[in-house]
Amino acid sequence: MKTHNDERLFNDERDIMKALVLTGVKQFEIQDLETPEIKDDEVLINTAYAGVCGTDHDLYAGRPGSAAAVPPIVLGHENSGIVAAIGSNVTNVAVGDRVAVDPNIYCGQCEYCLTQRPELCEHLSAVGVTRDGGLEEQFTAPASVVYKLPDNVSLRDAAAIEPVSCAVHGLDLLNLRPYQKALVIGDGFMGQIFAQLLQAYGVHQVDLAGIFDDKLQRNKELFGVTETYNTTKESIPSNAYDVIIEAVGLPQTQAQAIEAAKKGAQVLMFGVGPQDAHFEMNTYDIYKKQLTIQGSFINPLTFRDAISLVSSGKMNIGGLISHELELEQVQDFLDGKISGVSKAVVKVGA
Repeated sequence: MKTHNDERLFNDERDIMKALVLTGVKQFEIQDLETPEIKDDEVLINTAYAGVCGTDHDLYAGRPGSAAAVPPIVLGHENSGIVAAIGSNVTNVAVGDRVAVDPNIYCGQCEYCLTQRPELCEHLSAVGVTRDGGLEEQFTAPASVVYKLPDNVSLRDAAAIEPVSCAVHGLDLLNLRPYQKALVIGDGFMGQIFAQLLQAYGVHQVDLAGIFDDKLQRNKELFGVTETYNTTKESIPSNAYDVIIEAVGLPQTQAQAIEAAKKGAQVLMFGVGPQDAHFEMNTYDIYKKQLTIQGSFINPLTFRDAISLVSSGKMNIGGLISHELELEQVQDFLDGKISGVSKAVVKVGA
């Protein structure tokens, strides 16, 4: 059988592993691949869990994520596992360590890397996007993006560390103070992450807007949200919030975020919308209210903070994971055949 990469020629000395390979737009194949070889500065990881998120939906449909994924490629950029082998130059982890992986790899030499903005790197690469990721039984990553996990963070929860780190970066771009009143628009996984994270950062009131009554009520009962709004039935108050997190990425929710902003407010546009989407806003309001509208892209240098937040108990990400899938179920999930998902992780290894 033809395998993922032509250079992976059959070799009796290398083990065979199972992988879910993206072979084209909306096309997956379960393939037997050879265990990848590691370079001196890399780590070989036995995959435990891989999270599936909106970026994977985009890559599966042929749209770019943080970068373009060119088939054939193994997706999976939210990963946890156990170190199976290390390169000769690796000192930060050892064989047997439980780890999570920050997928984003920066060149360190472009204008943005050299001015402390690595998330804007002109040569960004990523595990599970531009190189094989966690939807295979073993994968490699540079040691610089592999993080040892505390004992109290499960491998299942650790597969969701990466999205937490992206949210941490978004909040790092804002000026947060305890007196502020914050609104999160979007009751998906990322919106619920932000609702918890704002509280962990000390914001005294955090409200949540979405479209699912059960999720909204659960966030009130279990995760400290103060007020909720089901936007299919009621409107979000205008001119009411100091901080607004837009975690959907649709023109209508982006417009709602601007409308909800009071004088001097900060609006974080976190949700990823279609590349050709636009929304309308009153430019005079931006001037008169003195609004700050901030974008946020990936997760530079926030992975350790995310691990610490989960380990401390200030973030309950395990309570947001609703589905545990097998490799064979990933395509059905991305095709929308599995309903009621808050967050899905794929159990890849034992």
